[in-house]
Amino acid sequence: MGKRIITQRRGKGSMTYQVSKKAFVYRLQILTHLTGEGKVTKLLNSRAHTCPVAKVVSEKGSFYIPAFKNMYQGQKIFFENGEIKDGNVLKLKDIPVKTKVYCIESRPNDGGKFIKAGGSYATINRVLADGISVVMPSKKEKKFNGNCRAIVGVCAGEGRLDKPVVKAGKQYHLKKTKSKLWPKTGALKMNAIDHPFGSGRGKNPKSFIVKRNAPAGKRVGLLRPRRTGKRK
Repeated sequence: MGKRIITQRRGKGSMTYQVSKKAFVYRLQILTHLTGEGKVTKLLNSRAHTCPVAKVVSEKGSFYIPAFKNMYQGQKIFFENGEIKDGNVLKLKDIPVKTKVYCIESRPNDGGKFIKAGGSYATINRVLADGISVVMPSKKEKKFNGNCRAIVGVCAGEGRLDKPVVKAGKQYHLKKTKSKLWPKTGALKMNAIDHPFGSGRGKNPKSFIVKRNAPAGKRVGLLRPRRTGKRK
């Protein structure tokens, strides 16, 4: 008798494939309507993030942000009208060209959505008539509203990928902290009874067309394809 494939088992939401709630204790978000200054009271380690997390206390309350390079406890950071210094939260229109920033907002006052991975940063490229052009870590340009805020500096945690993992056991524990499935078995490597693409006879997997609104357990094969078949 066949068993459910991995995608179906994960879609069911059992304890085996459940995200650890302890990993996502800290929500990284800049508070709205910040003025004056804040103080870094604590640097924390988060299993869900690739960078250290900093707790900042301000007049509006406390919040958590991705730490920047060379941050230390007790350091003061300024909001809105501060100088161009690492850690200060400023609007993109107030930041000069060639400045490195991270934790950029997608829309004004949404708390910061882009560039929170350890060691990553974007660069202010040019000022446009209808926004600010920013070079992302992927080297592609993206246009933002000038009122979107960002943190000046480089996100801490650089060099985490330089050291090789070496052992499979270490890789297993790294993936487990992020609630990611590892090792992953390819569909063609499975038996025919365990997966629709199993056995790989002829190495031609069947074309399974999956609907756009299919549940997680049925997402196997071609997901909402625009077209199928060999191009002529």
